[in-house]
This record gives sequence, structure tokens and C-alpha cells, in this order.
Amino acid sequence: MPTSSHPGKSESRRRSSGRTTLSDVAKAAGVSPITASRALRGERGVAQELVQRVKDAARQLGYVPDPAARALASQRSVQVPVLVPLLSNALFVDVLESVHRTLFPHGYQALIGVTHYNPEEEEQLLRTYLAHRPAGLLVTGFDRTEASRQMIAASGVPCVHLMEMTPAPGVFCVGFSQHDAGHRMTAHLLERGYRHIAFVAAQLDPRTMQRAEGYRRCLREAGVYDPRLELLSPQPSSIRLGAELLEEVLRTRPGVDAVFFCNDDLAQGGLLAAQRLGLAVPGRVAIAGFNDLAGSDQMLPPLTTVRTPRSAVGEASAQMLLALMRGEVPPNNSVDLGFELTVREST
Repeated sequence: MPTSSHPGKSESRRRSSGRTTLSDVAKAAGVSPITASRALRGERGVAQELVQRVKDAARQLGYVPDPAARALASQRSVQVPVLVPLLSNALFVDVLESVHRTLFPHGYQALIGVTHYNPEEEEQLLRTYLAHRPAGLLVTGFDRTEASRQMIAASGVPCVHLMEMTPAPGVFCVGFSQHDAGHRMTAHLLERGYRHIAFVAAQLDPRTMQRAEGYRRCLREAGVYDPRLELLSPQPSSIRLGAELLEEVLRTRPGVDAVFFCNDDLAQGGLLAAQRLGLAVPGRVAIAGFNDLAGSDQMLPPLTTVRTPRSAVGEASAQMLLALMRGEVPPNNSVDLGFELTVREST
């Protein structure tokens, strides 16, 4: 009599919750719940015929595993929060796509958190995500509150930082030198003979300001740095803003012969504004960007920019995190993927 009560309990649970359970799948496949669980996890030691039978039953019943229950049973989460500043910036969309492609085949789920370049907002996200004990964590850069740093350290959750570098021991990161990239673009403009080079930036996040410092150092080394040629706007970066800022630069700094925009969307807007105003590029003013976003090679003229390894950053950081989640120590805690100066007709 006791054995006949189990199916009734399973049916009762399913009716009350509206959710097909693992026990329902096991019953339909004619196996034990433990065998069904092992078959769905792909564990070795389960006969292929049983695995197929369980998978067929799960598909027919529309079974969706409960990640919370699985994590509780195995004491192992499959969730990896990925905190990025914006989804409107194609740079971070490319990073996220690469992270997902790398983690998903290993059974991990990337959870997207958007910080809007706000350390306090990031702190709130971290507090929420870390309370669920994720398997790992990917965060952008190093600009965060002290409380966030302490939470990450105290959680014991493996963490990898994206897009920036640090020599600090025990801090895992994948990126490139924003400072060196800003320096290299400025050096290119100097090599082309430009001497009154403006730096135009928006958003003013830490990575943008590192590029600005590279620009300053290069011009100081050449003895031509003029702080009046910087135009820094806290507004979000966009094509529209780029057009407005180019017009402002040329109106208020008439001697400028080249403009280094901190991001390609700004530079694309600058090129469109120059075309609308009938200004020759690079004859009247050279225009350069950063990140080599989609469409930059199709502008008139094609945009000189710095190609950044955003997809490679996503993949390498996810691979590093996978190693950390396996309990392995990566051979290098700081991976520099470099950048590429991409010279086109706008300079």
C-alpha cells in the first residue's frame, strides 16, 4: 500500500504547483528519480538507452529543471552574473555574446546586470546576486565602492574583471591598456603632422579618462599639450552628441586640425556633421575614434580608430572564470589582449 501512494503524491504536487517535476519524468521513463537526474545532467555511468528514454520523457512532458532546487541539492550554482555599464553600447553587447557562447556549453547561465556606470547601483546588484551564491562573477573594470570590494572578497565567489588591467596579485583580469591605446592614437595623429589635436569625450567613465591620460602624456612628450583643446561632456555617448561636440570644438577652438573622439559613435556623429557643414575630412580637420564599432569602416571617409578585442575579452575572461570555478589557478592572473590601431582615410 505505501508504494501506491507515491504516484498520487507526485500528481498532487504537480497539480498544486502547476509544474512538471523530476519525479513525473522518472515515472514516465520508468526509472528512479536519481537515475533521471543523472541522465539529464549527462553523468557517465547511465546507459545510453536510459538517457534517451529520460530525455524523450522530459521533452514530451515539457519538463524544465528548477535551478534553485538543483543548486540546493548539489550545493553548486550554475549562474554567473555579468555586470556591464550599458546595453546600448555595442562594445558590451559583443562582450556578453562571447561570454555566453563560452559559458553555456559548460552548463553555466550568464545573468546580465546593468550598472549604468553607477558604483552604488553596482553595489545593489552585487548584494542581490551574491545572496544567491552564484558559481562565479564577471565585473567591468575596477571602479566600485569599498563595500562592493569587500562583498566580492568575503563571498569567496571566483571573480574576473573585464576590460582593464592591474598588476595586483590575486586579482584576475582580462583586457588591455586603455592608457596605451589613447597614447598610440595621439601619436598617430602627431606622425601625420597634426599639432592642434582636440580630445572630445562623453560619459567620462574610468576607461575614457585613462584614454584621456594617454592623450595628455603623448602631447606633453611632444611639447604641444594644450588643456584648452579638451572637451569633456558627462552626457551619454551617442552619434547625435558627437555631431554637436564637433560643431562646438570648431566654433570655440578654431585652430584645431584634428579631433580624437573617445568612442566611435561620437566620431561617426562628427563625420556626419562635417559632411553636413561642407568641411573636408581630413583636409580641414582629421577625425579619429575608438573601439572600431559597426559602421565605422563604411563612413565617408572611413574612420580611423582603435580596434579593441571585445569578443576576445569576453571569451578569455569566461575561460579564466571556468578555470577558477574548477578550483584551478590560471597561469596568469592578468591577461593583456592588446589593441590595434586601424588607420583609414579620416586621418
